[in-house]
Amino acid sequence: MSDSSERLNASTLVLLASLAALGVLATNIMLPAFPLIARELNVDPRELALTLSVFFVVFAIGQLFVGPCADALGREPFVFGGLAVFIGGSIVCAFASTLSTLIAGRAIQAIGACAASVLARAIARDLYHGAALTRALALVMIAMAAAPGFSPVLGTVMAAWFGWRSVFVLVAAAAALVTLHYRLSVGETLLPARRRPAHPFATMGAYAALATDARFIAPALAVSLVIGCLYSFFGAAPSILMTGMGVTAAGLSAFFAGSVFVVFASGLLASRFAPRVGAAKLGMTGILMALASGLWLVVLGGTPETAPFMAAVTLFLAGMGLVNPIGTAIALEPFGDRAGVASALLGFLQMGCAAVGTGLVGALALSPAGAFAWITAGSSALAAAVFAIVLRSARTTSNRHPR
Repeated sequence: MSDSSERLNASTLVLLASLAALGVLATNIMLPAFPLIARELNVDPRELALTLSVFFVVFAIGQLFVGPCADALGREPFVFGGLAVFIGGSIVCAFASTLSTLIAGRAIQAIGACAASVLARAIARDLYHGAALTRALALVMIAMAAAPGFSPVLGTVMAAWFGWRSVFVLVAAAAALVTLHYRLSVGETLLPARRRPAHPFATMGAYAALATDARFIAPALAVSLVIGCLYSFFGAAPSILMTGMGVTAAGLSAFFAGSVFVVFASGLLASRFAPRVGAAKLGMTGILMALASGLWLVVLGGTPETAPFMAAVTLFLAGMGLVNPIGTAIALEPFGDRAGVASALLGFLQMGCAAVGTGLVGALALSPAGAFAWITAGSSALAAAVFAIVLRSARTTSNRHPR
């Protein structure tokens, strides 16, 4: 364990990234196929937003149960179980003939994906700590960025060549490969001596303790608010770019693919400079970048030109790429003895904000671009206010223990 805390194993990082990215992969890969799905199922394309919001709600709630159970029984049963459920849900989606069946399949997918996601963070906390944990999470987040970036490219190609149902076959096959990788390379990471019995009242108490502990809730909520903006963009992107700006499915895919490099660069900066500059300062920088992007989008209005809109979104992605791994590491670092519960609550907050963000895009009496702009500006401002607690705490600690 001590060695693993210092060295980052490439095979383990690939596995953690794969587990964490599974839910994002399953969501973004279908976005370019929305027009095809709507046509075949004979529904309004806007109704397909339900496949996103239901997924996020189930994903959020499911994590609250998986985390404490994995702390009590170990990681392995829930990794295997979650991946099996995800594969089953993908098969239901692939054979769906109605919108209700597709939504049901997406809900089943979410149950499996939430287990994979929460356990990716918990396993990282099992294996690493301190600067190594920050680096590990940064590299995992970089790899995760490839899922929303390149999955629409795969979705476009698969839908064009083999039909939209093939995208769900592809994600089922990906989950099967992740299962095999986990079995061969990592296995159980939570030793029996470190497991905590799962009792309903104790679990509720653990969640309450975390929710009222500023060391956790401040960075966790700040990151979740920014992540909510990201998912609101995912939900609005087809309407903004394809319907509003006339961008083709291939063009949408190309934009998502290009965003990978932005998040990649930000993640590298986070892992490299956090120990030197200070994680809290760098995290706040990322949030302020997201806020600047939101204000820029508000100025652009409800029908922005393509180039400035994409530039503003790129600025947001750069900021998100900084704060996501840093805020996650800050939130999880003090709670190694209950990493599963902490990771579950963090995931609940993130997917809860994602569900609210995607829901507001359709609910607000604004254009999709206008709704996304105000969501980003408002959520980023609130994130900055919350993260100020983290920054203030870091400064107090630094003053007490000067180098």
